[in-house]
Amino acid sequence: MPLHQAAVNNPGVKLHGVSGRGAEDIRITVFCAGSLTGPFEKVKAAFEVEHPGVTVVLEPGGSVEIIRRVTGSGRPADLLASADYALIPEMMVPEHADWYLTFAKNRMVLTYTNESRYADEITAGNWYDVLARDGVRWGFSDPNSDPCGYRTPMVIQLAEGYYGNDQIFEDLVVAHSNITVTEENGTSTVHATDSGSDDTTLFIRLKADDLVRMVRSGDLDYAWEYRSVAVQNDLLFIELPEEIDLSAVEFAENYATVQTEAKKGDGTTLYAGAPIVYGVTVPKNAEHPDLGLAFVEMLVGATGQEILTADGQPPIMPAGGYGSVPAGLEPLVAVKA
Repeated sequence: MPLHQAAVNNPGVKLHGVSGRGAEDIRITVFCAGSLTGPFEKVKAAFEVEHPGVTVVLEPGGSVEIIRRVTGSGRPADLLASADYALIPEMMVPEHADWYLTFAKNRMVLTYTNESRYADEITAGNWYDVLARDGVRWGFSDPNSDPCGYRTPMVIQLAEGYYGNDQIFEDLVVAHSNITVTEENGTSTVHATDSGSDDTTLFIRLKADDLVRMVRSGDLDYAWEYRSVAVQNDLLFIELPEEIDLSAVEFAENYATVQTEAKKGDGTTLYAGAPIVYGVTVPKNAEHPDLGLAFVEMLVGATGQEILTADGQPPIMPAGGYGSVPAGLEPLVAVKA
């Protein structure tokens, strides 16, 4: 029996954790990366139609931050989806989760509108010159809270090698923030634990979603986002070469020549450059784990795949499964380890 049918047909499952209340009162909590808000709203709508009496509460945020809600604050979540799948084994396994799936891909782009300065001039070949011009205001999210934030400096550093210009990172990032970069044995390390920016040219904000609003309002000319976010928000965007946009497995070795140092708890951690892959799990503290699994089933099944594709976020088909993947999900995934 599919997981969603098991959850609906078994009153014990539906009432788990909500003793004394009617089934119509059940609310499941989903922590998701901000870049998943659009497609997850659509999966939520489909899920609620299929599960009368169940309300899905989406709580988006930066992926590091939403994981800390579980691991640091102890907040229960029935599902957690990260914009960097590697954060789940790194920050949650084994204490807070014992399995996860990889289910979608993405790529980094530079977003803007028709009202942005030099919108009629910017291309995939000159974007770094445009961002360096006087009066241009641009931004990215905080490397210490959001994968889009620690990936953006990687892209800018990788651009130096691709375009043959070793001043790109210095001119765009170092000159306007507390972020620095060092190189050793062929690997560039971006030091972003102090991510303060000048807020006149470069604006670093907590979440990538914050920057979407700033671009739309004209407060920013350009912002680094995932392609799916640009598509979902009807923003113009510059697609970059695959050699630097973190989208292609074929260039994984090149991406790995850059890493970002960011805060982790009271210390720091290194995020290695790698293709962008999203991950999902049901945390061990879930109040309605069976309904969480049912949501995962819809996400990685035909409904979720169709939604992700329409929203510019290529699904991984089949999803990859790692750890103690629940038996009910195994028909939908390729179990890797």
